[in-house]
Amino acid sequence: MVRYTLLRMLIFFGCLALLWLIGLREPTELPWLVVGAALLSMIISAIVLKPFRAEMVRQIQDRQAAKATARSERTDTDEAVEDAARDRVEGSGRSERSEPEEPETFR
Repeated sequence: MVRYTLLRMLIFFGCLALLWLIGLREPTELPWLVVGAALLSMIISAIVLKPFRAEMVRQIQDRQAAKATARSERTDTDEAVEDAARDRVEGSGRSERSEPEEPETFR
């Protein structure tokens, strides 16, 4: 991701230098210089950096898939703890009490 960002910045500053060398040097032309460099660098980046962008997207998807797999394999999630507690209660044959149980921290 850092490589892609640095390449985009390099292309922008290259376009900025190119337009400055072409003749957009006057102080009144500076906004046109920056806008022109931004537009030109966007077009060049869309074409030239396509493989880098595809690689970056693949890396992000792999990272998200790894996080989802790790999250699904965890046994200490709230849902897993609640399911285990409910199974213990149902397994011991206790019936539902009319009063709700207090959390263990308040006992």
